[in-house]
Amino acid sequence: MFTGHDFADGATIIKNTLQENKVKASFFLTGDFYRKFSKITVQLQKDKHYLGPHSDKHLLYASWTKRDSTLVSKSIFIKDVMDNYTAMKQAGININTPLYFLPAYEWYNKDMSSWAKEKKVQLVNFTPGTGSNADYTTPEMKNYQSSKAIYEKIMAYETKNGLNGFLLLLHIGTDAKRTDKFYFLLDDLIKELKNRGYSFNTIDEIMR
Repeated sequence: MFTGHDFADGATIIKNTLQENKVKASFFLTGDFYRKFSKITVQLQKDKHYLGPHSDKHLLYASWTKRDSTLVSKSIFIKDVMDNYTAMKQAGININTPLYFLPAYEWYNKDMSSWAKEKKVQLVNFTPGTGSNADYTTPEMKNYQSSKAIYEKIMAYETKNGLNGFLLLLHIGTDAKRTDKFYFLLDDLIKELKNRGYSFNTIDEIMR
């Protein structure tokens, strides 16, 4: 699955790679992304990918250092999620059901889970372990990972633990300061995982 907020530089490559490999994916995008890149999102839905919300304004809902410390009120959270759905509709996206929501930064606590449930929205998150989500990092960051390193970690994790039912998170675009774009390795990744016996499903198919 892919998330997106500010950047969409990998959209065309990702879309074409998925299409060429006959793979369906899930895209969780912010309201700002839907407003800015509506043509991209409409095409992704035409290609039968699952599209969902990722926080309208990419808000941080809970403290990084004290996760049970909620940083937004219930009303702000609900408005943020509903505004994201509104942006989807305005972009011409048909809302897929069941409703799944991947919070910004993939970071939340039980408050968000409970509030989302009240709106009949199920929170989801990536499966930890491979470090695939580090594909956004830039060289000056302490946690920077090269695309080769990320690819090798995914493969090493698969060899040791397997990836059955795994939710693998990547980004549809990244800051220009990251010139080593992981989406250029997406074709290799898909082909190798297929060779290892894996198939790919959208979030709604996995959660059935």
